Amino acid sequence: MKVLLRQNISQLGKIGDVVDVKRGYARNHLLPKGLAAEPTKANIKAIEAGKQRYLEELAVKRGHVEARAMLLRGREVTIAARANEEGALYGSIGAGQIIEALGEHSVGITPESIELPSPIRRLDKYDVQINLGQDVTATIHVWIVPIREDGEGEEAGEEPGEELGEELGEGPGEKPAEEPGEKPTEQDLSESAEPTESTDATDAPEATPDTPPAPGDETDPPQQG
Repeated sequence: MKVLLRQNISQLGKIGDVVDVKRGYARNHLLPKGLAAEPTKANIKAIEAGKQRYLEELAVKRGHVEARAMLLRGREVTIAARANEEGALYGSIGAGQIIEALGEHSVGITPESIELPSPIRRLDKYDVQINLGQDVTATIHVWIVPIREDGEGEEAGEEPGEELGEELGEGPGEKPAEEPGEKPTEQDLSESAEPTESTDATDAPEATPDTPPAPGDETDPPQQG
């Protein structure tokens, strides 16, 4: 069945083109949605008259779409998922999770816009193309990473603070080396704490001053006869 396109349709044609499509596609989709009309002389004349205005409006819309594409192109998003040791996911990642990961940049993006041939089922990096309309696309990079379980590092033989030690230049789990020699005993420490004897003159016995004789103890000088 031949129809006259009233606007540009991807992979089908541009406004004013007369194309041949399946009858069911024309009756159920193109004609009811106003995307096409029967190729009569009146319709062809009317579409040609409004074609320039449509193209001008289309150019403005395309500018907005291109601006959005510039914000999305090359953007990287990360999605954490449970996986086994071989990297196979317990489940799959689809368009919905990718849109959610885009956050504020997902406005106007539908699951149909995400060109994902099949759900993602393995840990890896994937380049995903988004169809923004007006024949404008943007490719983003999606990282699928494993969810880190609590205590995973301890099971692998890691000790708390091991990563910090490596950053400081110490080997994993290494302790600062001690000075060679035996550790002092408690007795050595107590003896070193006691004051040592000094041989200075101040430690010699003090000389006691001569004491005068008590009264009555004095001897009288011998009397001369």
